[in-house]
Amino acid sequence: MSTEVATAATAPQVTAQAQGMRKNGKQWHPQKSAFRPTSGMTSYEKRQEERKATAAVKAKEKEMKEEKEAERQRRITALRDKRAAKEEKARYEKLAETMHRKRVERLKKKEKRNKLLKS
Repeated sequence: MSTEVATAATAPQVTAQAQGMRKNGKQWHPQKSAFRPTSGMTSYEKRQEERKATAAVKAKEKEMKEEKEAERQRRITALRDKRAAKEEKARYEKLAETMHRKRVERLKKKEKRNKLLKS
């Protein structure tokens, strides 16, 4: 029984400091701390380091966005080229139904020459 009393007496009291009743009666509002205007100030070097870090993050984000957009554009152009080739093939097949095969091939060559001259 004496050991129980000794341990209870030596244990530190870790309770919050009791505040009295507020004078204005608004106990439900949180307690405010004193206004310290210089508490948020940091050194110039620390601010510069933070700016460098944010600039590096923004540069990485921009690079990732550009890569994503380039991949998207590549897919779009590949799809357009595929559709154009499909339409051209269908057009030549339609011509081949009415014309001779050799004449269609000559037209193809002629059109390819014209395309190369335009671009």
